[in-house]
Amino acid sequence: MIDKSADPSGVPTPPAARAAGSLVDKVYGQLVQRIASGEYPPDQKLPGEHDLASLLNVSRPVVRDALSRLREEGLIYSRQGSGSFVHARAEHRPLGFARVETIADIQRCFEFRITMESDAAHFAAMRRNEAGLEKMVAALALLNEATRKLRHREDADFSFHLAVAEAANNHYFSTSLNALKEHVAVGMKLHGLSLVGAPSGLEQVYDEHRGIYEAIRDRDADAARAAMRHHLESSRDRLFEGRLLDLSFR
Repeated sequence: MIDKSADPSGVPTPPAARAAGSLVDKVYGQLVQRIASGEYPPDQKLPGEHDLASLLNVSRPVVRDALSRLREEGLIYSRQGSGSFVHARAEHRPLGFARVETIADIQRCFEFRITMESDAAHFAAMRRNEAGLEKMVAALALLNEATRKLRHREDADFSFHLAVAEAANNHYFSTSLNALKEHVAVGMKLHGLSLVGAPSGLEQVYDEHRGIYEAIRDRDADAARAAMRHHLESSRDRLFEGRLLDLSFR
């Protein structure tokens, strides 16, 4: 049997080395996400290695390797004696999408989210940690409070979905959702307006979020995927009142 953990020479990679490589990938992904979301904007100095190591709960060599990878890919650059800075070159702009201009765009955004976020919930259930669960609980608390006041909070709603994407420990999910933030906000705003004055509708939406959280908490990956898909499809159908557009020619 071939050892898939071996290097090209056929020599098995020690477990410690594989673990270190995994941490480098994780830190790299987290930094890419922070750059893409604008948390670390162009030409801003990144925190030092020591601060990043403390912030991300890893060793300095892991941070150093992740920064080296970012530097090789042109996402950051170094100034001698000053540290690392985010690159401002146009070819390294964060992932983005064209503006939402039509109802058809909102429907397309829901289609994409149903596929992407359902899988993110699946992986979140497999990989979540306590910190990730705490973020979901905090967002749920805000949603619950708003529901009692017969309101819908789009910011808490997005925070919950982002917490799920981050819990999947795959930066492609969270980076894509951050890039879609303005598009998602349009759909969430309209969905929220459709729920105003409908206590049962607001409670249903809260219960859907809670169901997603409980499946992730219980590490039930299939249930998490199904719960997220049900929530997003139900949100879309509530907004469109069950009358979806034919996107074949739009």
